[in-house]
Amino acid sequence: MRLEGRRILVTGAGSGIGLAAMHMLQREGARVGAIDLKPMEMTAGSIAAVADVSREDEVTDAVEILAKGLGGLDGVVNSAGIDFIRPFSEMASADWHRIMAVNLNGPFHVCKAALPHLKQAGAGTIVNISSAAGLRPLEHRTAYCASKAGLVMFTKTLAADLSADDIRANVICPGIVDTPLFHASFEQAPDPNAELARIKDRYVIKRAARPDEIAAAVVFLSSAESSYITGTALAVDGGRSFH
Repeated sequence: MRLEGRRILVTGAGSGIGLAAMHMLQREGARVGAIDLKPMEMTAGSIAAVADVSREDEVTDAVEILAKGLGGLDGVVNSAGIDFIRPFSEMASADWHRIMAVNLNGPFHVCKAALPHLKQAGAGTIVNISSAAGLRPLEHRTAYCASKAGLVMFTKTLAADLSADDIRANVICPGIVDTPLFHASFEQAPDPNAELARIKDRYVIKRAARPDEIAAAVVFLSSAESSYITGTALAVDGGRSFH
């Protein structure tokens, strides 16, 4: 029960890393306010709201509803994100803007809306989910890599800006994780097995992470155990980036 009494907002909580993080945060005693594109059923003491993180108005309304329902906010976990695979020469401006809207603007919207509540609570935590692709590039992912690298620097600057308000900000950079987003990256290839083998070959640990392995890092950075850690990009990536 390392998080007993803490109230934490999680975006992208309907699947993948966000869902695993939500469940682990709850098991450690936190009450969770979840944001996702679709309605969610929540356990006792936790609540959910529907919002598209790329839309600031929806995020602002959702954060206010969740903060009111939880009686405040002590932490934020930005897990909502999308992938996009296409050679740069074939990418449209709309593709670029959509990736940035979700992966980079989304965390900005959430952090901005949550900030007054984090200030009021004290000892606030922000954990953003970036990617090892934000530390080391991947082919055919210009927009995705740029958005995730931007999220790393956004988080580091938040840590500097918000330290006076007793708020810590850290970013997790996962490698491949066994989620629907990861499966979509290779299952549509002409030879899915060959593509999966090629992806795994980038890693020292030759497998995809389980979502709970990333969630464990979320819990650590949301707890007092990491009280002297801020502005850190934590690579949980099976040795892909050696960051």
